[in-house]
Amino acid sequence: MILPIVAYGDPVLRKKSVEISKDYPDLNTLIANMKETMYNASGVGLAAPQIGKAIRLFVIDASPFADDEDLNNEENELLKNFNRVFVNPQILKEEGEEWAFNEGCLSIPDVREDVWRHPTITIEYQDENFEKHTEILTGLAARIFQHEYDHIEGILFTDKISSLKKRLLKRKLENISKGKIKADYRMRFPN
Repeated sequence: MILPIVAYGDPVLRKKSVEISKDYPDLNTLIANMKETMYNASGVGLAAPQIGKAIRLFVIDASPFADDEDLNNEENELLKNFNRVFVNPQILKEEGEEWAFNEGCLSIPDVREDVWRHPTITIEYQDENFEKHTEILTGLAARIFQHEYDHIEGILFTDKISSLKKRLLKRKLENISKGKIKADYRMRFPN
């Protein structure tokens, strides 16, 4: 089932999410609905707060980036197969010199800005079967993970841009929260 995506301004996007356990009700259905919602909106990631649930859960499918000509073969292969569910994830370590990349967000349609993030991260998470994994992610996989991870920490990519750019976007962000925006997918607006 395709769920409405929560728009900028909704308080759930600012909450620090809580961990979940194996007995979380209808988890497999929720994950399937999140994936369907993400694909319907042409996204590469979707965090539970974006569908109104302040829980530590997100899904990623980075395969749309896999054919980027600017990437090497190894990174293209990684992204092609980077389709995962992350339950109760943690970033253990961030490494390398931060680099800028133009990001957008399904909760903030039609806004894109350069965001600086670490190129390499060490993460720990559980999959949908609650099996624990520790992994090192690099490049775009690390970036997408960090973007979704920020969502479960109550942080939006617009929090990471300069104060000047924030002022320039103020009206646009207010309009998004009021529903004065056209999106190609269902949204839920706070105002």
